[in-house]
Amino acid sequence: MKSNSLVTKVKMEKKKVLIVIVTYNGADYIGDCLSSLALTTYSEDAFQVMVIDNASTDTTVASVKTHFPDAVLLEQKENLGFAKANNIGMRYGIDHGFEYIYLLNQDTVVEPSFLTEAVALAESNADIAAVQSKLLLFEDKTKINSIGNEIHYLGFGFAGGHKTVDRPLEPKPITYASGAAVLLRTSALQNVGLFNEDFFMYHEDTDLGWRLWLAGYRVMLAPASVVYHKYQFSRSIKKFYYMERNRYLTIFQNYDFKTLLLILPALALMDCAMFFYSFFAGWWHENLKVFSFFCKLSTWQQIQKTRQQVQGTRKRSDREVVEKFVGRIEFQDLSNPLLTYVANPVFDLYWRLVKRFIWW
Repeated sequence: MKSNSLVTKVKMEKKKVLIVIVTYNGADYIGDCLSSLALTTYSEDAFQVMVIDNASTDTTVASVKTHFPDAVLLEQKENLGFAKANNIGMRYGIDHGFEYIYLLNQDTVVEPSFLTEAVALAESNADIAAVQSKLLLFEDKTKINSIGNEIHYLGFGFAGGHKTVDRPLEPKPITYASGAAVLLRTSALQNVGLFNEDFFMYHEDTDLGWRLWLAGYRVMLAPASVVYHKYQFSRSIKKFYYMERNRYLTIFQNYDFKTLLLILPALALMDCAMFFYSFFAGWWHENLKVFSFFCKLSTWQQIQKTRQQVQGTRKRSDREVVEKFVGRIEFQDLSNPLLTYVANPVFDLYWRLVKRFIWW
């Protein structure tokens, strides 16, 4: 079988990498994750592991202190959320001269060459700002968790290739990289900014990937960099609030205004459909919280402030960026007849028609 490794193709100086792992009640996971990192083939003096604990109430902190004393451990007094906690690590990496920062979920296990392969791909072109590892399901290593995430034009983000059979792949551009296993170039982060801390959790990686493409960078998949993910899809009601709120924040902050007007009919239709569905699914009170959030003047003032920052780094047009967006949500854990036979065909047709008019 042909190797897709770039290590032999790129003359790579060992770049300094900070591996950031945010933990929250991860006692069942963190031992396997850190143990796998101890076996990495990357130069020992060229990377550092940082664990940022979001006020865990289990034995996560004690486990790290006892079994992995070489890891830098930053204990937070409260749960800061995924975005803000990762930003602490990214700022540390920038301030201490690391060329790259690798964000890794606590519920992962890495192959020894994962970091070497990711850095090799990033070093092959200075325009590459983010490199996602191939994420395979830990419980069934023949199945994919993500080979690059997808953005639906209405702001939904989902894992590409989820639960499909693993196969040989070449490095390729992807719409955005999963925050579960991604290498980020610090110089690009200094240009476009870090995770949006207003998000707390969910869609922060969607937003960052979108901003990187807008700013002229590339986001890539490194298929020879393999990480196993103990992935469990959450259907919690609390998740619905953050995902819906942050979906709207992402599109309001990143789209050109003209594109927003063009997709407004589909956005309104989707909003109405999800509002009625929320009564049957038990999400209606969370839906009202989302509506209430966008009724505040302060919300729109913050959106406008963020928009100015995003548009200030823009080097690509919406036409270039949205070519990567999809009109269908194809994620097996969300599969149902309404999505498959009604929503996907309708919204995909609308997207196929209107994106032809995006010339800006």
